[in-house]
Amino acid sequence: MPFRYAPEIRYKFPQLRSRGLLVNGIDTSADPASQIARLQGIADQRLATAGENEFPEIQAWRRAFSTMGLKPTQYRCATDALLRRYRKEGALPALHPLIDLCNAASLAFAVPIAVFDTARITGAMTVRYAHGDETYETFAGDIEHPELAEVIFADESGRAHARRWTDRQSGWSAVRPQTTRVLIVTKAVHETAYDDVAALASSLAQALAAIWPTSAVAEKELP
Repeated sequence: MPFRYAPEIRYKFPQLRSRGLLVNGIDTSADPASQIARLQGIADQRLATAGENEFPEIQAWRRAFSTMGLKPTQYRCATDALLRRYRKEGALPALHPLIDLCNAASLAFAVPIAVFDTARITGAMTVRYAHGDETYETFAGDIEHPELAEVIFADESGRAHARRWTDRQSGWSAVRPQTTRVLIVTKAVHETAYDDVAALASSLAQALAAIWPTSAVAEKELP
């Protein structure tokens, strides 16, 4: 699936590194428990020695949010919020085998992961500044319009599939029981982002192959 970052995003955040996985053959019958346990174990080790606010990956996203004019403690990147919840509650709710796996991987690497049902995306997906007239559908089905110059994931129909870059995905393209083909996007802005995002993508690809052995997984660095 065509995917890119707008030149102005690359210019504003030159440290950005991102990889994508296009996965075909997902279903809800798989059991990801062992892979999730492995990844959560990594997160447990990190959280045993430091809070998520001390992780360089999270600190970098908080700086990026400040650059976007957002208060980092009001709008947390997805992984910041996941780690905070996991540290307080010791677990995350089970939603879908793939989402549960990606959430665990996000915890382990402290890197945001977005997962989109490709059947719900029109044309190419671009991470860009909003024009203000895009349509965003919440998980509750409400319709919103991103603010002017907000960083969004947008397709060619003018639909926003995520708001505030790594803050909130849309219910429109969320993974559902009938989903079979997905685009997984990982992205980071910290100093060792290149190596860490590559390691995350490799770990995810191996886990996907173990959980869905008949699936097809294509991985690449995103432009």
